Amino acid sequence: MGVRLAIKQRVMFCFGTRPEAIKLAPVIRELARHPMEFHPLVLVTAQHRQMLDQVLRVFDIRPDYDLDVMRPGQSLSDVTVGVLRGVERVLRQVGPDMVMVQGDTTSALAAALAAFYERIPVGHVEAGLRTGDKYSPYPEEMNRRLVSSLADMHFAPTRTARDNLLREGVPRGRIRVTGNTVVDALRAIRASKAKWRVPVLDRIAPGQRVVLVTAHRRESFGPGFDRICRALQRIVERSPDVEVVYPVHLNPNVRRPARAILGRNPRVHLVEPMEYLPFVRLMERAYLILTDSGGIQEEASALGKPVLVMRDVTERPEAVAAGTARLVGTDAEVIVSATERLLRSTAAYRRMARARNPFGDGRASTRIAAALRRFSVPKAIDFGRRFPRLPA
Repeated sequence: MGVRLAIKQRVMFCFGTRPEAIKLAPVIRELARHPMEFHPLVLVTAQHRQMLDQVLRVFDIRPDYDLDVMRPGQSLSDVTVGVLRGVERVLRQVGPDMVMVQGDTTSALAAALAAFYERIPVGHVEAGLRTGDKYSPYPEEMNRRLVSSLADMHFAPTRTARDNLLREGVPRGRIRVTGNTVVDALRAIRASKAKWRVPVLDRIAPGQRVVLVTAHRRESFGPGFDRICRALQRIVERSPDVEVVYPVHLNPNVRRPARAILGRNPRVHLVEPMEYLPFVRLMERAYLILTDSGGIQEEASALGKPVLVMRDVTERPEAVAAGTARLVGTDAEVIVSATERLLRSTAAYRRMARARNPFGDGRASTRIAAALRRFSVPKAIDFGRRFPRLPA
């Protein structure tokens, strides 16, 4: 018979990209507020080293384990294998009660798979988002579906996400509708006393309208990005009071067309990827936002900013249904037309800006912590069962 010792829940958060860090930071901080119940541990894969470290500094998160898997030119398979092996080593060393992953990254998939192999329960934050097209977004749509197959607790941000999981056969008792933790993060950042200076805004006159752009999706590489850049060029040429600010992703498939097509336009500001604090300030200053990012669809809705989604499908249809977002794809004519309508029609702009935010009230982290308290993680570990003696 093994020795039984009462312990608090050791919850290991595994993530590797900036969006994951932003959305898990409020949950980590919430669990840390209850040290008698939870012991949060942080494992970063560093799938995206530089952009991840920015967010860790903002939220004052110090990783307990750092796999540092980022390498130049590595493939998705390289990342998957590196994360899987690294997480496996840590899990065997630590043996946490639960592994928490977020969203749809390769780090999330590999960490969930490693936890499954070690028979450790998996909690999935932002579960249940679907487009129905396994190649859009790629590879995120399949990553998210596969994590759902591995997860034991599903923290769905909306009822729509919950319903997707129910249709796939996930037991209702394993799902909690929590709201999206990005709203928690956004509120914390806006309430902070940190400095908000954004150097690019110093170069833009107060009366100019800022169109904020982010675009980096793999499925748009090549002709899609060329069309996006040409649309931006036409928008500034036809609207003298508009200036575009585009923090350009580090991927050369994004940088090359952006610089070639937009690099000489004085009212298109191609800037380096920004830390989260100034980026939130930039979102607040923006008149409207053009993006292919999932998280920015949520953040724009929370800030009351109309967002045009430069994708053909979105796993966040709630924003479209609520009227805060509109799908425009990567067709230049459609992008220009939709943008100019918002620039020229006050009524159309106000309808989108004043639409209801469908992504929650900023208390998602509290609901996740409450669900973890009720989850059937053993309150004691049977060391004789969990860690059997090795043969002599």
